[in-house]
Amino acid sequence: MDGNFTIALDAMGGDHGPAVIIPAALSVLESHPALKLILVGDESILSDTLQTSGMERSERLRIHHASQQVDMDESPAHAMRTKKDSSMRVAINLVKDGTADACVSAGNTGALMAMGRFVLKMLEGIDRPAICTALPTMTGHTWMLDLGANVDVDSNHLLQFAVMGSVLSTAVDGTDKPRVGLLNIGEEEIKGNEQVQDAAGLLSRSHLNYTGFAEGDDIFKGNFDVIVCDGFIGNISLKSVEGVAKMISHFIRQEFGRNIITRLAGLVAMPILRAFRNRIDPGQYNGATLLGLQGIIIKSHGSADKDAFANAIKVAVLEAEEAVPIRISHQVKSYLQIEGEG
Repeated sequence: MDGNFTIALDAMGGDHGPAVIIPAALSVLESHPALKLILVGDESILSDTLQTSGMERSERLRIHHASQQVDMDESPAHAMRTKKDSSMRVAINLVKDGTADACVSAGNTGALMAMGRFVLKMLEGIDRPAICTALPTMTGHTWMLDLGANVDVDSNHLLQFAVMGSVLSTAVDGTDKPRVGLLNIGEEEIKGNEQVQDAAGLLSRSHLNYTGFAEGDDIFKGNFDVIVCDGFIGNISLKSVEGVAKMISHFIRQEFGRNIITRLAGLVAMPILRAFRNRIDPGQYNGATLLGLQGIIIKSHGSADKDAFANAIKVAVLEAEEAVPIRISHQVKSYLQIEGEG
């Protein structure tokens, strides 16, 4: 990640705003010498936070003023109509006009999706953007989409998601023929609703490396490089994963804190426990991409801490290096050439 890229940060978004985003920006700048970041938001607030953090503006870290911000519970339609000078909208505009190579926001997901689609437009051949991120598996990770952008989809949308996920897997991981799975309630061909059955037929006839249905536990086995589903199921799956990770961490701390013997055992096991925590920590995988747009937008968890938001910035840099939207655009037509065949 040594390319000379510029990333626009929605510095007012998320649960913590500049208090987390500015330290995260400093962390990433230290590890990426050629990177430039633009903090988008209220100039006075950002300047004060920079000063408090012991940071200064520079050629690599500058402020772009935006007079408004999108609230986390604000409706996307209202934000679109009334927040044209919001930090979120301005950051996306910087990608549109070529000032920035990508945008990162921890703000309102619905508003980010709506603004991204309105400003950047969709890639040709893609009807809807999809939220995609990497989830840990026993052998590495798998890319899963959609994770909440589209609650109601048809089989063609699922095919498009599979195309985008495959291109992302190839671009980021170097996977030659990503194994694509369609999330379902069973592996048998007769399982699933009409939407899933129709999508399975389309995927089977496509140029993708479609390997069949994936059940919920397959997400973590590492048998698929890409797993496709609608946004309703995907979002529930993602939140369930995060909840289980937190529950496991809670139970481990609780058990090792029961008495002096278990606390001593915890000290001995601390290196293993840290390694385990890092492998299942959702923050390590923070940074979901809004695939299908004519530009790069990365969505961070709203509650992300400094390290998690820094990871989201790194995802943006990687996707800029690999020119993911351009690669999707180049591949989508050939991948979707199913009609008229056979």
